[in-house]
Amino acid sequence: MPKRNLKLILAYDGADFSGWQVQPNRLTIQGTLANAIGRLTNENVLPQGSGRTDAGVHALAQVATFVTESAIPVENFRRALNGMLPPSIRVRSVEEVPPDFHARKSAVGKTYQYRMYREEVCPPFIARYVWHYPYPLNEDAMRRAAKEVVGEHDFTSFAAVDPERFSGEPDAAGAEPSNVRTIFESRWERVGEELTYTVRGNGFLHHMVRNLVGSFLLVGKETLMVEDLRRILEARNRSEAGATAPASGLCLASVEYGPSSRE
Repeated sequence: MPKRNLKLILAYDGADFSGWQVQPNRLTIQGTLANAIGRLTNENVLPQGSGRTDAGVHALAQVATFVTESAIPVENFRRALNGMLPPSIRVRSVEEVPPDFHARKSAVGKTYQYRMYREEVCPPFIARYVWHYPYPLNEDAMRRAAKEVVGEHDFTSFAAVDPERFSGEPDAAGAEPSNVRTIFESRWERVGEELTYTVRGNGFLHHMVRNLVGSFLLVGKETLMVEDLRRILEARNRSEAGATAPASGLCLASVEYGPSSRE
């Protein structure tokens, strides 16, 4: 049978999973998806994601690719997988893509969103998806601080210090990992009771968005000044930045691919 390269767009509630990547004796998104594909096609495949979301992190549009010899039509593939997967993981679409398309290597940009709930009482039906922070914050200062990280920078100060795991995602050209990333957009927006951080860039380091949020929080508490963000970036030292924000508020919103990927 001819091989097909299939692209999936996934949405998931990551609260009950140990992240994307397969781990021994842990419930993961990648492992759960691979199991469902195997039951459907009788193949041993490991879908490759656009990036590895951490434990507790959610996704609206994670992209995954895998190669199959199955002749199942893509629409039937979507329905069948959704019938096998838990309700916390949904396959939004399935399409056949060129053989050289890869969920991670072909990506040229990603957008993450981080939600903070600012009122005193957090509704239980959104508690899994926000960081409940009802305490005083200078939100205007946080908005100004967010602009300080736009552009190309070495984000070592905002990368997890974890020698046991690969902290970054290779760039679109597959270059060797470095801590230099380009941020195209970085902004805080208040809508009703929620304060939401949106950041779009060409790649992100392990815990980078959550560490940025933790640092912006210090600006909001006026422990740091807006101008301190530049100093923290230049220091290239994790201990200079704020604490890591909780995983519950973070969501992978979208992944971008360039014209050359012919998606």
